[in-house]
Amino acid sequence: MSLAHIAARALTLLTAGVLASASAQTTPATAPAAPARPAATTPRPSAATARVASAVAIELSALAKGQIIRCPAALRLDPQAVCLYTKSSASALKPLVRGKLGTRAVGDWKAGAKSSSLFVAEKAGGPVAAFVLISDLGAGESLMVIDAVQATAPAAARVTVPAGVVKGQPYVLGSDLVGVVNVTSLGSGRFRLNVGTQAPLTVTVGQKTAQREGGNVELPLAPATDGKNLIFPLVGLRSLGCTVTPAGSSVTVACGTESVGLRPIVF
Repeated sequence: MSLAHIAARALTLLTAGVLASASAQTTPATAPAAPARPAATTPRPSAATARVASAVAIELSALAKGQIIRCPAALRLDPQAVCLYTKSSASALKPLVRGKLGTRAVGDWKAGAKSSSLFVAEKAGGPVAAFVLISDLGAGESLMVIDAVQATAPAAARVTVPAGVVKGQPYVLGSDLVGVVNVTSLGSGRFRLNVGTQAPLTVTVGQKTAQREGGNVELPLAPATDGKNLIFPLVGLRSLGCTVTPAGSSVTVACGTESVGLRPIVF
């Protein structure tokens, strides 16, 4: 049988449902059996999973004494996927492959209509990195596919906005003001801010009203905290007699004769 005939038979079987089994863990159950043409944004295997798939392909090629053939293009496998034609039945190959992979095999073979698939990790207990798919071609012949799993796009980091901050307004951390403003935590959400020889300003998280020498000072925005650091509104630095000068994406804060450059935080 020519390699072209083998590839054609493999394509017929695989598009009948082979890949549905191989992608069972990552593809919704309603996905069509025949693989759709991937969009430009379709995730690709990572370098780590591709490396595992390549190593597994080398091992299983020697084990099955298979002949590497061109994977059918219509399957839209990763370019580094390996397709092996072997003169052994799927039923004979499956226990050999499972035994070779040992503890790297994740679970057991998952049977489909025309094929079976097995997921593989780089090491025992690790995440799934690749899969092996065996399709019975009949007459004691089979096709083995080894491919890496697709990389999962990382979830967007969830930013926790401290209570009391006004979204879109710039703030600075008390620790960023070292050198120009001395910030001391008094506990219970209260902080004392000192600038040079000036009378200290005592602020309370969540309150616009601050205290200085027995009198009150109204801040334009209330301070906040992340549980440890003071988060102070940039415009509130004027209440300490400081000036704020924009410098690109940063600002220069000058208090008395001291100044510091910093980048405000905008929630």
